[in-house]
Amino acid sequence: MADEPSSEAPRAAESIPAAPPQPGLPGPPPPDVPGPRPPGDDADEAEHETAAPEPPERRWSTPSLAVLGAAAVVLVLAVAYHLGTIFLAIAPSNPISQRESAAVTAHVMPEFEQNWQLFAPNPLQDDIAVEARVQTLAADGSRTISPWIDLTAADIAAIRGNVAPSHINQNLLRRAWDYYTAWHNQTDDSTGFGGPLSVEYLKRIALQRIGRDWGGLPVIQIQIRSATTSVTGPAWTGAPATTTPSYRTLGWWPADDEDYQGLGVGR
Repeated sequence: MADEPSSEAPRAAESIPAAPPQPGLPGPPPPDVPGPRPPGDDADEAEHETAAPEPPERRWSTPSLAVLGAAAVVLVLAVAYHLGTIFLAIAPSNPISQRESAAVTAHVMPEFEQNWQLFAPNPLQDDIAVEARVQTLAADGSRTISPWIDLTAADIAAIRGNVAPSHINQNLLRRAWDYYTAWHNQTDDSTGFGGPLSVEYLKRIALQRIGRDWGGLPVIQIQIRSATTSVTGPAWTGAPATTTPSYRTLGWWPADDEDYQGLGVGR
């Protein structure tokens, strides 16, 4: 008769302790411990938890857009007007610049004055010298008038023969005379707000050159004139040769202590 399997064999197997895990090999998971979660679940959950609602899109209101548009239009018009007046100031004489000369001068002078012109204008064809003479007062009340002093010739003499000449004084005197003639007509009447300033400018430059005294006597008045000599052009121009200067003599201007302030001229 065949032997029947004994029921004690499974019990014996159950009573045998499990073999300890081998080093370097993972053991069985502990009971009731969840296994690893699929990748991406934690990220999705965190994204849902931390995501904030998007702010509403910001839009300019209609009044704000109207103000910005008006400001842009005003700015463009102001720039166009400024550039237009500057162009008319430096462009050759034309009907528009002649008709609007007062408005152009009021806008350009003196802050935006341009000392150049477009389209290669004719160069200066005259030699202009600025001269001055003074009136002195003696202790007995007698007055004496000095001979004419060529201020431009003194500036040229300081430049001639100098290896590193400075043209500051020469340009200062020339610009002062140009500034005076720009704001006065041929009868020496002021043509605008720059007239009185041009008088003080020219007078103070001349007084600085001459000083407070002349011949040991105090200066009480000064007179200025220009001597203009035409430059003879090439023979093919047909310009006549002129060596005799023409003069423009201004009136007498009083000279007092206030006129010498800041000039560095001592008595």
